[in-house]
Amino acid sequence: MDSHRFLQTAVVFLLATVIAVPLTKRFRLGAVLGYLLAGIVIGPGGLGLVANPAGVSAISEFGVVLMLFVVGLELSPQRLWVMRRAVFAAGILQVFASSAVIGVVAFAWFGLVPGAAAIVGGSLALSSTAFGLQILGERKEVGSAYGRQSFAILLFQDLAAIPLIAAVPLLVTMPGHHSIDPLALLRTAAVIVAVVVGGRYLLRPVFRIVARTDSVEVSTATALLVVMGTALLMEETGVSVTLGAFLAGVLLADSEYRHELESHIEPFKGLLLGMFFISVGMSMQVQLLLQAPLLVIGLTLGLMLVKGALLWPLGLTVGGLQRGDSLRLAVLLASGGEFAFVVLRQAAERKLLDERQSGLLVLTITLSMALTPLLVVLIGKLLGKRRMAEPSRPFDTIVADHPRVIIAGYGRMGQIVARVLRARKIPFVALDPSVEQVDLVQRFSRTNDIFYGDPARPELLRAAQTDKAQVFVLAADDAEASLRIARVVRRHYPDLKIIARARNRQHVWRLMDLGIDEPVRETLFSSLKMTRKALQALGLSAEEAIAEVEKFRRKDAELMKIQYLVYDDEAKLVQTTREALADLDKLFEADAEIETPADNRPDADTPLVGER
Repeated sequence: MDSHRFLQTAVVFLLATVIAVPLTKRFRLGAVLGYLLAGIVIGPGGLGLVANPAGVSAISEFGVVLMLFVVGLELSPQRLWVMRRAVFAAGILQVFASSAVIGVVAFAWFGLVPGAAAIVGGSLALSSTAFGLQILGERKEVGSAYGRQSFAILLFQDLAAIPLIAAVPLLVTMPGHHSIDPLALLRTAAVIVAVVVGGRYLLRPVFRIVARTDSVEVSTATALLVVMGTALLMEETGVSVTLGAFLAGVLLADSEYRHELESHIEPFKGLLLGMFFISVGMSMQVQLLLQAPLLVIGLTLGLMLVKGALLWPLGLTVGGLQRGDSLRLAVLLASGGEFAFVVLRQAAERKLLDERQSGLLVLTITLSMALTPLLVVLIGKLLGKRRMAEPSRPFDTIVADHPRVIIAGYGRMGQIVARVLRARKIPFVALDPSVEQVDLVQRFSRTNDIFYGDPARPELLRAAQTDKAQVFVLAADDAEASLRIARVVRRHYPDLKIIARARNRQHVWRLMDLGIDEPVRETLFSSLKMTRKALQALGLSAEEAIAEVEKFRRKDAELMKIQYLVYDDEAKLVQTTREALADLDKLFEADAEIETPADNRPDADTPLVGER
């Protein structure tokens, strides 16, 4: 019976998700609202299709833990330092100003105790990162002035959410007021120190050993073990499990395994986080909207007006935005966010808020998120023609977040490309599937641009933000691995420019089959240079040697294109090779009567009979 109920619940969840999420995304309302609506429909207040919402909620809350781990991975100290002015100046002012105003209103007008008022103010001050970035991406405004400022504020909000979530368990209910337990603070500090020290000296060696197994399953299990183990340690000591997950992510944010970890965690995070939002929707008290519609609508408009009124001058002064862009910023970030659901659920479970108060606030956040896309479109029309993303300038480019180049393979060729890009201060991300190669490079160069992972994995490419890149340099040494990567990149990023390394002629033709123009043969140009030097050593002038080499290069390029059309036909390939060799011999004999030695190596770039 239990098995039957489990299967029934799973089918209901998946069916509701498959129907609701595409619908809300179709109308650009975001996946979060889709999950919430699905929960409302299948929950006790709707069709009542799920018999045990509390059990589902307990499982789905692990999605929040994974989300906090990924947030920690994205908040590396180097990244924050690059964005320090935009993140900390505007972010601190927005979060603290909004928290203070909303907290005072909750305390003075709604009669909440100080601890509860502080939690409500802090949670409602946060906006939806997923929602905001989705809207910016759809409108192609991520690189605009207000888009960059919005991203910086959202980044600080993600950072501020961690202590806010951790603060809820520390509020101990007292007779008539809430206070902080000093022993709880000391215990929390001790556990945090233990996690930080242990993580710094244990996690990287563990991941290095696991990476050498070259097993995706073991790597995924290790990533989940780190998150769950840290969360369990926090729970056993009475500290917030989400704080533990966040700390584990931060400790690995600057490691070479960051993108690999994120790609392993992402599928689990997305699924379980979707379950969490569905469980929030199932527990949502929709009847409150029917019983007190004016109150709910008033709270929603009040929240958006307060946050918008604080954000608009902030954009003008600290952000240096024009009035129109500052208004766009205010509208985009005026709603509540997904972290508020987490905080408010914890507060309700610990009796900091009663059921009605929690229900009203969840409804308020949901309605504000639903109104945001509509208001963004309306403001865009009122302000005139939508402004496209501004061209990035060197001094205001977010280097850590917007790689212009992705390098797949960090061997001989990949390293040369990377050194030139680094010298030109062009942001890039390099991916290499060899843990030994990554360790070697980092030991000698102290670079944070190279990460361990298989570039043929779509989730790894997403984690490396390939969608933001302009050029994909395919420098993998192995021909088959190179082709696998090329197929994945071409399928998921069809408009991305690919510059590919090829080992031999057959590799060139197979890359051309994938739509890659003019793959670069790894030995061709060095072989031509050696030929030129040999000719000069034999007495030819520099001009004559260059002319001979260029003549061969042009003829070889022509042969490459001809043979591409017949490279699967063995007979025609042999015939065209012989004809090309004969033509080349006649050309040189007529010009200088120089005999060109043959190279019998299978990977040589001289056209040979039977070379595939």
